[in-house]
Amino acid sequence: VIGRAGAIAAAVMAAALGGGDFSDLREIKKQLLSVAERSRERGLQHSGKWAAELAFALEPLPLSELPPPPVLTEEDARDLDAYTLAKSYFDLKEYDRAAYFLRGCKSQKAYFLYMYSRYLSGEKKKDDETVDSLGPLEKGQVKNEALRELRVELSKKHKAQELDGFGLYLYGVVLRKLDLVKEAIDVFVEAAHVLPLHWGAWLELCNLITDKEMLKFLSLPDTWMKEFFLAHIYTELQLIEEALQKYQSLIDAGFSKSTYIISQIAVAYHNIRDIDKALSIFNELRKQDPYRIENMDTFSNLLYVRSMKPELSYLAHNLCEIDKYRVETCCVIGNYYSLRSQHEKAALYFQRALKLNPRYLGAWTLMGHEYMEMKNTSAAIQAYRHAIEVNKRDYRAWYGLGQTYEILKMPFYCLYYYRRAHQLRPNDSRMLVALGECYEKLNQLVEAKKCYWRAYAVGDVEKMALVKLAKLHEQLNESEQAAQCYIKYIQDIYSCGEVVEHLEVSTAFRYLAQYYFKCKLWDEASACAQKCCAFNDTREEGKALLRQILQLRNQGETSSTDVAAPFFLPASLSANNTPTRRVSPLNLSSVTP
Repeated sequence: VIGRAGAIAAAVMAAALGGGDFSDLREIKKQLLSVAERSRERGLQHSGKWAAELAFALEPLPLSELPPPPVLTEEDARDLDAYTLAKSYFDLKEYDRAAYFLRGCKSQKAYFLYMYSRYLSGEKKKDDETVDSLGPLEKGQVKNEALRELRVELSKKHKAQELDGFGLYLYGVVLRKLDLVKEAIDVFVEAAHVLPLHWGAWLELCNLITDKEMLKFLSLPDTWMKEFFLAHIYTELQLIEEALQKYQSLIDAGFSKSTYIISQIAVAYHNIRDIDKALSIFNELRKQDPYRIENMDTFSNLLYVRSMKPELSYLAHNLCEIDKYRVETCCVIGNYYSLRSQHEKAALYFQRALKLNPRYLGAWTLMGHEYMEMKNTSAAIQAYRHAIEVNKRDYRAWYGLGQTYEILKMPFYCLYYYRRAHQLRPNDSRMLVALGECYEKLNQLVEAKKCYWRAYAVGDVEKMALVKLAKLHEQLNESEQAAQCYIKYIQDIYSCGEVVEHLEVSTAFRYLAQYYFKCKLWDEASACAQKCCAFNDTREEGKALLRQILQLRNQGETSSTDVAAPFFLPASLSANNTPTRRVSPLNLSSVTP
């Protein structure tokens, strides 16, 4: 009965939280301080830390408004001695010892700590066994032996409605560990209704939702916590625009000083590869919270992509001084060695990270990349598969598997994995180009063309889609379309003002010169041939073509007027009818490689 009363009280509190309303920040601060304390009493350190960080971002409360200590029941008083003793053992990670002294306790708080101690004891034994007996690539076979017993006991309590919000959260975790995903989702939703302030339940729910459709069918409590949950899940599901809007509205609501929100925004920009924005936010975050280790592995990924060796070296040394045995620190050091092409050392540090936490997603994926560099494809495949086991939404692992099977010349496998990566990142041109290459190898040229065109349409990161599409048109003798693609490619390259690999630019000019020559458009052919002369690999062909054009002109051959003009001509001749995507028409006279 007391259990039911506790659940009803929690439900009443949930109603008092109010739907997504941030008008009373003092009340929100009280709720955060209260739940931070309640989480710490139950050994839920991460949820407590999250609430405390968020509370710190709000204005301090005067003494008269501080939340009162929780009211003790008769059962709490009876279990107080056992709870106090067990909690001290729990804090020292002596989980079996803590559970032993909590046997028979009836109060919600002591019962939760009893069950949670047993759960963590099983997890610790499983992790120790994983590290001791196997290499980090062969986990999976080791199970937490306590889970089945815990499930039986917790399900009885659940049926009798004797679990509070924290108890429901633990029951959900046990179900998830037993791969009972549907039941786990229902229990986490129930936990969020009973105790909406507990971030742990929301976070677990995030890990189980695989797409936006699933999200629509969840009946979530209408509280301000839901806004934080939605922002987080949008980031996870790569719905970055929606996520950034949510975080902006949270900042506007009064959480502008929250380091949690700032770090999440940086991660969101990292996910859409807006590297400069992400770097500047991470640098700002480091000024505000210089001893922060969370998310620093993401920061190191950005420094790695930009090949910023001194900055990455500084970050690695700095984190080493703070705590060298944190997963994130090992990943940062691994990235540093990888950037220096010391791949064996890098893999060693990613393995160290996985010994510290075998469920750490980033380390599995990065280790897969290192094994790829070391040409150890079987180990790379295992690492990527473990990353997917940890999180099926990790597009990098799916993409990595596609690349490994590409090396093994197994295009049907590639196609499957690249498709999965593309589903997770529909607007990432790299996935589309990889898919296109796969279809090309399988001789499905129509599908390949679609992929390359879509890659160009979504904003081609590597500026290769149009060249591949042009070569495909060449292969199919569709010369007009190939010419269009090459001209669009040249426009894009020079509009960006990037220093480019000259090989493909010279290929484009060579093809266009020959194309215009066949069309008897001497001026255009001559302009393109002159550009060919600027590149080593096409210089001789360019000169030969210029000589031919001169010879034909001397013989009195005139430019063709009856040949249909191609869609794209140099601006000097047909500036009016040159459709382009986002750049001014191509003026060959001004293009200098």
